[in-house]
Amino acid sequence: MLRRILLALALPLLLAACGADNRWASDEAVRNARYTSNEQPSIALMTIIGLPRGEGGHSALLINGSQQIIFDPAGSFVHPKAPERHDVLYGITPQMRNVYIDYHARDLPGERYYVTVDTVPVSREVADAAIRAAEGNGAVSKAFCATGVSTVLRSTPGFQGAPGGFSPLRLREWFLSVPGVTTAEYRDGDPRLVHGDLLKMSDGSLRTYDR
Repeated sequence: MLRRILLALALPLLLAACGADNRWASDEAVRNARYTSNEQPSIALMTIIGLPRGEGGHSALLINGSQQIIFDPAGSFVHPKAPERHDVLYGITPQMRNVYIDYHARDLPGERYYVTVDTVPVSREVADAAIRAAEGNGAVSKAFCATGVSTVLRSTPGFQGAPGGFSPLRLREWFLSVPGVTTAEYRDGDPRLVHGDLLKMSDGSLRTYDR
């Protein structure tokens, strides 16, 4: 369900489980936002899972290569510091990564989700191949998030066995079988999440965060 949330200065920040878009940030915006991490190159599957039934709500990829990006197929997370080109979010600093996760982890009436992040260390070359696959994939249609992630993974060395289909949980089950995978789980209010520009309130609303 699409939900509009207003930021300070009326900047929109949108979130939904899955919803197609055709956003295309400028070259300047993408270049200025570029973030390179010193951490081990990796590919992480992020899965948004519903409570209490455990249904799969969304799939996305966090890819750390020559730069760090999120491939958010059919997602509608929008942030002024994370320019987007057809489902690829740039400028994914550690703080922006946490904003993305915290934005999906919620415990509200009718909207209860937690986020799993399953990470596989890879070479820089493999991570960059995944980034290229994400950039070349194009915008994903509504409800095709798991399919979009599978398509990118199948184009990436070492991940060609990713299953197709519409199920984020089935995709995650396969990803957990990849050698070297480690898992982290995040719920609403997790103290590990540094909120960066935003602080999520107890009612799910957001306000600016004075750093």
